[in-house]
Amino acid sequence: MKRLFLAAIAVAAPAWAQFDPPAWTRPIPPVRLIGAIDYVGTEGLAAYLIRTRDGAILIDATMAENVPAIERNIRALGVKLRDVKLILVSHAHFDHAAGLAAMRRDTGAQVVAGAGDAEALETGIPPGETTYGVIRFPAVPVARRVRDGDRVTLGGTTLRAVATPGHTPGCTTWTMKIARGGRPLDVVFPCSVTVAGNRLFGNTRYPGIAQDYRASIARLAALPADVVLPAHPEMADVLERAKTGRLVAPGLLRQIVLKARDDFDREFLRQGRVAK
Repeated sequence: MKRLFLAAIAVAAPAWAQFDPPAWTRPIPPVRLIGAIDYVGTEGLAAYLIRTRDGAILIDATMAENVPAIERNIRALGVKLRDVKLILVSHAHFDHAAGLAAMRRDTGAQVVAGAGDAEALETGIPPGETTYGVIRFPAVPVARRVRDGDRVTLGGTTLRAVATPGHTPGCTTWTMKIARGGRPLDVVFPCSVTVAGNRLFGNTRYPGIAQDYRASIARLAALPADVVLPAHPEMADVLERAKTGRLVAPGLLRQIVLKARDDFDREFLRQGRVAK
């Protein structure tokens, strides 16, 4: 199956091998998180299911070969695939977007993504320039292109799009509110602010990348967040926190983002020296 997948998206073996941790494709059972939010992804790549009275919202579909496992997890939670009405996208990189086309086909859901990533999703060509080359993914039509502050509502549940470009031009952080024990909580699904191979200098396809990173890092560091659910679960230790009842963690997002800022500053200096 893996060979077929590689051929389908025309990925060069060295590029793929660099970004293929076993946990990314290791299936796990669904995990109940908080409120109506469940984890349906693999051990190393997150997909989040949000149940509403009018159907479900899925955040990300990860890689194409993970789609059957994600679909099994959705069904295991008692949700029919056709009840998934919306798929919200964090960003247009293969590890989070390559499964969108298959998931859309199987569910009939509408794909909602940041306007800056829509062209990449509809062509299957990731935006910007990286040190590891171009890793394509199956193209998928985007039903709605959201911008900063736009809201997406289904069955009385609303998520707000927070534009946090840098990792990709349309990198979108999704936020929502839930109630727990009569207390309102801010849930944040942050888009990545890691450099992860992005070229910060001479990036002709994304010339403003460094400025966008800095602005998004500052914005995320100030964002209210009681629960942090990133696309790479280990960044917030999501699965362990869910197991031990520690998902509510005010201050965790800021801690994660400040570390990312330090990493960005070091990489910016390194790439700047090389670019001279």
